[in-house]
Amino acid sequence: MLCRPALLFGLTLLCIAPAQASDMDKEKRWEAQIVESLMVGEAVKLKAGATEFLGIFAENTTEKATGGAIILHGIGAHPAWPEVIQPLRTQLPDYGWATLSLQMPILANDAKAEDYVPLFAEVTPRIQAGIDYLKQKGIRNIVIVAHSMGSAMAAYYLSDKPDASVTAFVGIGMSQLKADPKMDNTLSLRKITLPVLDIYGSRDLPGVTGSAKARQTAANKAANKHYIQLKIEGADHFFNNMDATLVKRVRGWLAKNAAGTEIETQQTETTKEKK
Repeated sequence: MLCRPALLFGLTLLCIAPAQASDMDKEKRWEAQIVESLMVGEAVKLKAGATEFLGIFAENTTEKATGGAIILHGIGAHPAWPEVIQPLRTQLPDYGWATLSLQMPILANDAKAEDYVPLFAEVTPRIQAGIDYLKQKGIRNIVIVAHSMGSAMAAYYLSDKPDASVTAFVGIGMSQLKADPKMDNTLSLRKITLPVLDIYGSRDLPGVTGSAKARQTAANKAANKHYIQLKIEGADHFFNNMDATLVKRVRGWLAKNAAGTEIETQQTETTKEKK
């Protein structure tokens, strides 16, 4: 029979067991489907600590490069998700932006937003791995473009000593997730001072439209003069049938707000932002 000290030790181990982690089996299933059907870009394997995860890299298709865009999907999705993510990752290269779409931590389809709280421990290492990958390719002007839960993850990363190579942030369908401070965009925006485009639809989710004023107030508290909030009339949370409008607004804002050193060639030359 198990003695009391051993029992207490076992209970202690249960209490300090690792928090819930990303569903790696699901990530592998997504990866198999994506790699088999990938038409634009190439699949790359990135490492965040001991965890290997998928990224999709697409080179810019213009003569002069602007920089690199890290793209983050929403809850339960993947880096080639057809809504929001696919249009951005495949079309921004036509405007000078190389894109790297990352597989972010995910859970089962029936998981709720609050279930994602423990997964935020995996956010910073994955985003940093993506940034480091772009740097290895000589890309120094980096922006983050994120949707829904991905925007909460990006804002969390940017609110806590982000890599200085990140020069701007586009949050699409941002909300105010109160399950945990790490997930609350309004708290993160109080600490972000780099240029921010907060873009959402007039038919977006209630948590998005209902927190628009709070997000604006948070940016004001950060004294962020480079924050802009843009509501797209007729758009829903996934910008269904409005991909062209979304891409136009995002790339237009980036062209004005993400200038800087773009891509270092082997001759250490730089190019100017594509107008």
